[in-house]
Order: sequence, then C-alpha cells, then structure tokens
Amino acid sequence: MKKQHILIAIAVTAIWGLNFSIIKIGLKSVDPFILAGIRFALCALPAVFFLKRPQVPWRHTIGYGLVFGVGLWGMVNLGIKAGLSSGIASLVLQFSAFLTILLGAVVFRESLSRFQYLGIAVALTGLFSITFVTDGTVTLAGIALVLFGAVSWSIANVILKKAAPKDTLAFIVWSSLFSPIPLFLLDLAVNGTTGYTDLPDQIGWAAILSILFQAYPNTVLGYAVWNWLLREYPVSTVAPLSLLVPVFGVLGSMLIFNEPLPPLKLLAGALIVTGLVIGLYGKRLTQTPTTTRLPTMSRSR
Repeated sequence: MKKQHILIAIAVTAIWGLNFSIIKIGLKSVDPFILAGIRFALCALPAVFFLKRPQVPWRHTIGYGLVFGVGLWGMVNLGIKAGLSSGIASLVLQFSAFLTILLGAVVFRESLSRFQYLGIAVALTGLFSITFVTDGTVTLAGIALVLFGAVSWSIANVILKKAAPKDTLAFIVWSSLFSPIPLFLLDLAVNGTTGYTDLPDQIGWAAILSILFQAYPNTVLGYAVWNWLLREYPVSTVAPLSLLVPVFGVLGSMLIFNEPLPPLKLLAGALIVTGLVIGLYGKRLTQTPTTTRLPTMSRSR
C-alpha cells in the first residue's frame, strides 16, 4: 500500500475505535435506542435521494437494516449504557469475527482450521478474564448486550455476503432506512414516552455532535473509504489493519473518560487481540511467501 493510503486506513480505524467513546458521550443525555435511531435516520436521509437503490432483493436490504441497526448498534448502545466502558465494548464486539466464521461454517459449509479453533479459545480466555475486572468499567449485563451485538454483526455479515451488492455504500444507506422506526418503537416500549418528551431539553451540543459523528465520519465516510481501499488493494493487505479498532477504542476511552488500565485488563485485551490474529491470520502467517494464498472473503465492518 502507498504510505498515504496506509495513513487513510489507520485514520478510518481510529474513527471506528473512537466512535465507542463518542457513543458514550451521546448516551449521557439521550436514550440508547433513540440515539441509534437518529443516527441511522441521518445515514439514510437525504443520501437515499442521491444514491440509486442497490439491485439486491428487498429481504436482504430490510434484513440488514434491522440486524445491523437494531441488533448490533441498538444493543451496543444499551450495553454501554448498562455500565460497560467504551474501551471494553470495542474489544468485546470483535468477537463478531469468530461468530462470523462459525456462521459461515453452518450457512456456507465452510470448514474451520485448527488456527481458528485456537484463536477462539485464546480470545474466549481473554473475555473470561474481563469478567474479573473490578474497576467499575465492566458489568455482566453490558458484556451480554455487546455480545448480542456481536452475534447480530455476524448475521449482518452473512446477509451482506448473500446480497453481494456492487455498491456497498448505497446498500448501507438504503438499509439504514429500516433501522430508525424499529429503534424508536423499542424505546417507546421499554421507556414509554419519557425519552421523547425530555429529548428537546436533553439533546445539547454534545449529543448533537455525537450523533453527527456516528452518522457521517463513522458510518458513511468510514464505509466508503474502507470499501474503496478493499477495491484498490488485496484484502490480505487491508483487512489486518482493522485490528487497530479496539486499540483506538481503548485509547479513546482512556483519554476521554480516564478509563483505568490495570494489568488484568491489559492481559484480557491482549488475549482477545492475539486470538483474533491467530484465528484470522494464523494460517497465512505460518505459510512461506511462495505458498501464501489470498483469502477469498473479507469481513465487513
């Protein structure tokens, strides 16, 4: 990759990692489902009027919007609201990589390698270690909700692979149309009308900037740039850089919220990232340059 393109890719991963802390800022005044609903409303509008609808079945567009918007980010917002720090949330969500592999084995009958089994075991050890962190940045409810989001992300990846849209950005924008209303209805069912009646008084500049960051730099711009890089360079070159996301997620939480980083948390994070490296790239790293093969499938973010 050219140096400037490497810097662009790192900038995207920094945006994606920082996004977890930006979400937490918005959650200080806005309900989790409402925050996600407004985010995806802005992702869809007004962009749908300028981007042609992707030529994929409606069930894929609608399904992706529901799973990605509600199942993933609605639950991640709820998990952070439930007490999980933004840094830990960025780490736990990376389990979607392994869940996608497992779903691929079931849906597409893809075989699992010994490296993938080993990577899953190492990462699960890291996840188990997180539950022993006692500095107030970890809750079991928060971990469970973000893991639910990771499962949803994996399902969304399967839907994306089945849909195979030529224009991924248009697919993201159009699918976002189907996220806001379910999210708004969920908040109404869980919290009643309080979140809506209090919203005009609660949504200050911090919440507005949080929503705008999530919608545009994080989702619209981030996806557009990342998919462009995947078209310009081999997947094997671009994809490993996504491992920087939880690194920036933890750093962002430390800088913005002064999140402590005791040895146990460092160990847990290192195990999760190491497990990801082993599971996703272990086979390629052990092959010689002459026998290395490029992967045939990328993991969408």
